[in-house]
Amino acid sequence: MILLRREVGDVLRDHRQAQGRTLREVSVSAAVSLGYLSEVERGEKEASSELLASICAALNLPMSTMLSNVSDRVAESEAVSALVTLPMGQRADAMLRASAA
Repeated sequence: MILLRREVGDVLRDHRQAQGRTLREVSVSAAVSLGYLSEVERGEKEASSELLASICAALNLPMSTMLSNVSDRVAESEAVSALVTLPMGQRADAMLRASAA
């Protein structure tokens, strides 16, 4: 199951790390506690839109870009899930049973 808060956290962490910044630096800039920011990045906390705006501003990351990145990640996860869970047709199922016999 795709958890949106986990995808948001991963995107925020990826951008922070790409900038070579620490959690502490971003938490100070965003006026968010270090512990809470860490929980958001790990997908343990569902951040409000106001908090996300503050974190994005601290990262000089447009919220639209962050949301687009999250959307791309969700789409990729959905595509992988769809490939894994596609039901087999009756003919393919019968072929598997026949080959097992």
